[in-house]
Amino acid sequence: MKDTFTPDTPVLHARGVSKFFPGTIALDDVELRLMPGEVHALLGENGAGKSTLIKCLTGAYRRDAGVMVLDGVEVEPGSTAESQQMGIGTVYQEVNLLPNLTVAENLFLGRQPTRWGFVARRRMNDQARDVLAGYGLHIDPAEPLTAYSVAIQQVVAIARAVEMSGKVLILDEPTASLDRDEVQLLFGVIRKVKARGLAVVFITHFLDQVFEISDRATVLRNGRVVGECLLSQVTQRDVVTMMLGRQLEARVKARDVGVAGQTLVQVQDFGRRGMIAPFSMAIHEGEVVGLAGLLGSGRTETANLLFGAVAADQGRITLRGQPIDINNPRDAVAHRFALCPEDRKVDGIVGDLSVRDNIILALQARQGWMRPIPRARIEEIAQSYVRALDIRLASLDMPIRLLSGGNQQKALLARWLATNPDFLILDEPTRGIDVGAHAEIIALIEQLRADGMALLVASSELEELVAYSTRVIVLRDRQQVSELTGDQITPDNIVNAIATEDA
Repeated sequence: MKDTFTPDTPVLHARGVSKFFPGTIALDDVELRLMPGEVHALLGENGAGKSTLIKCLTGAYRRDAGVMVLDGVEVEPGSTAESQQMGIGTVYQEVNLLPNLTVAENLFLGRQPTRWGFVARRRMNDQARDVLAGYGLHIDPAEPLTAYSVAIQQVVAIARAVEMSGKVLILDEPTASLDRDEVQLLFGVIRKVKARGLAVVFITHFLDQVFEISDRATVLRNGRVVGECLLSQVTQRDVVTMMLGRQLEARVKARDVGVAGQTLVQVQDFGRRGMIAPFSMAIHEGEVVGLAGLLGSGRTETANLLFGAVAADQGRITLRGQPIDINNPRDAVAHRFALCPEDRKVDGIVGDLSVRDNIILALQARQGWMRPIPRARIEEIAQSYVRALDIRLASLDMPIRLLSGGNQQKALLARWLATNPDFLILDEPTRGIDVGAHAEIIALIEQLRADGMALLVASSELEELVAYSTRVIVLRDRQQVSELTGDQITPDNIVNAIATEDA
């Protein structure tokens, strides 16, 4: 099939793209138009479908529906190698090159110039030097790749992808581990690639960078496109609104957040260099403190730091006024802290263990593996939480991976509630679950708060945070930028704090 192709036609046009996994619609009728000589930002929170879409475009996944037109011709790449041959190159955050080879060897891997059947190294190095100079990079290509910074390695990876492909360049979180000067080096290269007429896809969670380098954006939410826009015509607030999917009329919900009790946990200048800026907060009994912010803002880092999943290297923490050390999760559990992580499948459940074993896991770990909990008591605990949280299952013996997402989340909550925690940290507790389970977990959060528990809830669901939070702390670029209380807690105010550069 051949489309009519003009200079105003997208170099790549994917339309009607859908991808299904068991129990999940990952992409639903997605359209993406990539224009030549443009940087196109692909935006969305975790789970929005960005990675799945890229894998469909590059042949890592076979799409279940839709068409993909490249330079006016319908294509169907069956692998990443095949998509590269068609003209689509991809560079990931983790540089996909071979560190034990030289820069030139990486640049020409698989297509080295030869003479009499041997690699012509001098010619290869000369050609590599000329290619890299075209990207503003003047380095010795005979040096090992590891002799250079991550930023330079990214440039080498981009040069390889462009030289091999030459139509579309996909950059997946290329700036995540770069400092400001290195980002500017990379942006200079992206502008050179753009000037050569390539369509560049830029995936990042740094909105400032999106507006600095990108011309156009497509926003995904829950596997669907919710907007395409020219970035010169919108604000960061407009983009945040699309990403979070909120009607932002100013209003205050009728909220019953009760009265907070005594201070339970207090941190002062708590942080970790290179991970999150030092912060201070106090969390009281009978209080839900919400953490709001976009992907990469520091929500998960804050949760992990407080639980000891990552050790702080500065600041202090007190529990009921007494200094304590939280160097690892074992310390946290010993002080009756609990954490339900953002990615329950990777960091939460143990998929092949039974539902029963998953529920009892934290309690047994706190008691010590040399003091096993009696089988009858395990059964009693597991059954009581299955009833209390209405966990739908065929048997306590079934592997937890066979449960639905909502029931897995409730079983994970049961694990920590069985430890009778004083401080419960929830990271995206309602992500990826059905509407019924969603409502049940919200009701549980409100009940735990009413019972006097202290909770810290990180969520991208603004309506939820507004409904149950006593206070909302807003994060941006891995630092706290605002704290909202009382009538200040509205979706509109939260988004303004997220999107305002000098909040």
